[in-house]
Amino acid sequence: MKSELERYPLTGRFLLGRLRQAMSDREKDVLESSIIDVREYDDGHRLLTRGEVCERSTMLIDGFIVRAIHENDRRYIVGMQVPGDFVDLHAFALKRLDHDLVTIGPARVGTVMHERLIELMATEPHLSRVLWFSTLLDAALHRQWLLKLEQLKANRRVAHLLAEIWHRLDMVGLSRMDGFRSPLTQTDLADMSGTTAVHMNRAIGELRRLGVADFRRGTLTFADRAKLEEHGDFDPTYLYGPGALYIGNLLDPQD
Repeated sequence: MKSELERYPLTGRFLLGRLRQAMSDREKDVLESSIIDVREYDDGHRLLTRGEVCERSTMLIDGFIVRAIHENDRRYIVGMQVPGDFVDLHAFALKRLDHDLVTIGPARVGTVMHERLIELMATEPHLSRVLWFSTLLDAALHRQWLLKLEQLKANRRVAHLLAEIWHRLDMVGLSRMDGFRSPLTQTDLADMSGTTAVHMNRAIGELRRLGVADFRRGTLTFADRAKLEEHGDFDPTYLYGPGALYIGNLLDPQD
């Protein structure tokens, strides 16, 4: 029997570990067939520029994409996407985004035209609700980033961020038992955490000294996952996987 990724090579990671089980096989087929124009990009490719009119939305198949805002000669990363994420589905309603979408390392993406999304809204109400759910997940992540930016010092903020990335990659089958590999740099982490590259270097060094985690050349390793999560005050509930906020099959097609 074929695996989910073998059956759906473009969308097989979409909502994996969250709400994917609420989609019927027919809905998965519909979504897979809606993805067109699959392309590969190198590091630093700007997929969408702030203010640019958008007529399509992006499915991240492989790699990483960040949401970035540039102000006062600085880059601020305000969101990060992992494989299986519909990166800019909310652009269907907004048409113009208030930030750039940029690849971090090589990435493979597919797109769905907004005309196709209009058809799905008219003919696939349950699938439309699932897509809406995926956009609300982004909002949940943004709220948590804001909260931890206010609550935690730099070395604990980066611990939370690393724990989150590891958990999200774990959901889609791309982590390892002792961490993950990525093209992320300390500068990227600094821009995500609201600090400088110098302060991030010190924060990473502190995590290493405390035995919480080690981050070198984009690879996170740790001996004790619970210790990393405790140091970063990380509770994965807001990711809407198994836990107190898990929806399971509550999103019933008949509701």
